[in-house]
Amino acid sequence: MKPLTPAQRQFLKGLAHSRQPVVMIGNQGLTAAVLKEIERGLDAHELIKIKAASDEPDTRRAWLEEICTTTGAAPVQQIGKILVIYRSAGKPVIVLPG
Repeated sequence: MKPLTPAQRQFLKGLAHSRQPVVMIGNQGLTAAVLKEIERGLDAHELIKIKAASDEPDTRRAWLEEICTTTGAAPVQQIGKILVIYRSAGKPVIVLPG
């Protein structure tokens, strides 16, 4: 997926604000099962929040990078233990500005 523009990222942050996490990365870390659930969430919603259980910021950043690389999603935001990612469906549900 091509990188998001600052305007698109800001728009998606606004949409993500009221959403709840749909996937949680637990003590086992980023497993194949977690990646499968992330894929399902992206297919259903395009824009999802993921809650990461790790207390290590470097681990959470690595997970965000791996998730985006594996799923073809774009990182939108990371605030503490919450990761927000976006991947457009075949026919987008969310129409981005610009």
